[in-house]
Amino acid sequence: MTPIPVSVVVMTRNEAANLVLCLAALTRFAECFVVDSGSEDGTPHIARSLGAKLVPFHWNGRYPKKKQWCLDSLPLAHDWVLFVDADERPTTALVDEIAGLMAGGPRHSAYWVDGRPVLRGRALRFGCWNRKLALLDRRHVRFPDLPDLDVAAMWEVEGHYQPLVAGTTGRLRHPMDHGDAKPPSAWFDRHNRYSDWEAALRADGRMDRLIDGEPGDGGVLRRRTLKRLFQRLPGRPLWAFLHAYVLRLGVLDGTAGLDHALGRAFYYWQVGLKMRAAVQAQASAARLPSGCSPSPGPYSSTSAMRSPPNAFSRSKVRLRTPGSSIR
Repeated sequence: MTPIPVSVVVMTRNEAANLVLCLAALTRFAECFVVDSGSEDGTPHIARSLGAKLVPFHWNGRYPKKKQWCLDSLPLAHDWVLFVDADERPTTALVDEIAGLMAGGPRHSAYWVDGRPVLRGRALRFGCWNRKLALLDRRHVRFPDLPDLDVAAMWEVEGHYQPLVAGTTGRLRHPMDHGDAKPPSAWFDRHNRYSDWEAALRADGRMDRLIDGEPGDGGVLRRRTLKRLFQRLPGRPLWAFLHAYVLRLGVLDGTAGLDHALGRAFYYWQVGLKMRAAVQAQASAARLPSGCSPSPGPYSSTSAMRSPPNAFSRSKVRLRTPGSSIR
């Protein structure tokens, strides 16, 4: 069978629990890079033993971050690149669809791919899936340099935003399965960090500017419009739950659907709580007597108020580039 002329990039940091299943789903592609950030759990050995091209990555604390660095620096044999998280697995139908797309010639510069949540080994049929630009023509895309280096919880991987695309975008019909084999503590750890980042950007308007520059996905109500509306809703945790569990029929997925919907609500509650804490801190600083120096903001890289390690954050996990939903 002729390899699919696409370069796959899997970014890792301590992903031994997920990498075997991930790489097993990528064997039909022409090449696969595992770009690793100092894993200590055997991830590099797994990557090499399964035939992936292992590339070490050391972030210098500046832009470009990891995804754009991969597009700029890897010796990619093909212009089309598929970004796959280590806990994602392209379905057989998606791989076939990409093979057909490449054989016929892509009509767009980038393609949206839906992520189907998998909880406790069960793929959800309903609820709120995520969507991201994962299949990219590297000649026509670039991840923006966002002013977020001041956010303590944000680090080497680009955050919850999509690349800028010079051209049109399409949408693939089949999904990638997204199921993390790590314990639930890993989920709490990374979403604690995600919510720090999102709260900081929402608090001062940076998120609005980010949404304004995001590509549409061709839907009737475009992605930017939906995000703007949701950002301004009061009671976002409740609406997030109702959207996933009721409107998107997550109730039909049983306990797994309930857990996923509650996870979305919990995430947006975290964002709101941290935004309110930031506003309170700013108000307190404004009331300080003249000449007194206020403490750094709660999401500053110099602040001691960053989300601390706790019982839910002992796993060494990397930040991923989530789409519009809980990952």
